[in-house]
Amino acid sequence: MSLFFRKKTFLAKIETTYGTDAVPTGAANAILATEIAIRPMEGSDQDRNHDTVYLGASGTIPYDLHMVMTFKVELAGSGTAGTAPAWGPLIRACGVAETVDAGTDVTYNPISGTFESATFYLNIDGTLYTLLGARGNCEITVNASGIPYLEFTFTGLWTKPSAQVLPTVNLDGFLKPLMASKANTPGFSINAANHVLRSFKLGFGNEVEPRFLIGAEEIAIVDRSDMIEMQIEATPLATLDPFALARDQATVEIDLVHGTAAGNICALNIPTAQMQRPQGVTEAQKIKEWPLRLKPLPGAGNDQWTLTLT
Repeated sequence: MSLFFRKKTFLAKIETTYGTDAVPTGAANAILATEIAIRPMEGSDQDRNHDTVYLGASGTIPYDLHMVMTFKVELAGSGTAGTAPAWGPLIRACGVAETVDAGTDVTYNPISGTFESATFYLNIDGTLYTLLGARGNCEITVNASGIPYLEFTFTGLWTKPSAQVLPTVNLDGFLKPLMASKANTPGFSINAANHVLRSFKLGFGNEVEPRFLIGAEEIAIVDRSDMIEMQIEATPLATLDPFALARDQATVEIDLVHGTAAGNICALNIPTAQMQRPQGVTEAQKIKEWPLRLKPLPGAGNDQWTLTLT
């Protein structure tokens, strides 16, 4: 009997104890994702390299087994200001803190320790792939005439896939996304001056390391180097001079707002982004545009960017 790759359910839940199955359920922990891909048995193979009286291969021993999963989730709010979105556990497992001010807003910012982890259940037409102790990376992308996404790459401890019936899932917590446009994305500014934006990506830059030692196995976030890549419509240098900013190691403040209705407004603030050397000049539809790279720099610490949902 053929198995259909399209038939998937994806559940995710924050773990109370690292690497211990949090037992997510379809009713409470379902994730609406796209472009799901899994590498279910990453690791290495130790060749036994036997010396024998005949030619031929020796056996191998698989070790340091883990899983890698990639997917995208649409960037949208929960529908209610001050209520965390259904994708909250995913970004929390990327070294990010979630702060809920009930009835007002939900904020996310990077942290530098006490990282949370998640249990993932990916069921593909009756085969369950379980990732334990999952931690990962995220890129927030907002491109003109496209759906804004959170793009994730997660690494988790390995478990043997098993036969499980596809669960019934509740995806009511996921709002329909808004296309990025002038109307739906009302704010993009650099140092409080409005600019015309084609594409934007904030990469968390987490360094995720699988550690397999005697007495301990963990997927660890060991460092971070955030990076912004964006393409904007070029302006006179009197308005914005990225070359002088890069030469002077200067920083700028970036604000990006997507959504207009309460409960579905996502505002990203990067207070001190250092301009990097422009790598080129390009054009689109015969209009001059700048591809720019910037590094979000921490001030007091863990404040290089903030994502606020209102």
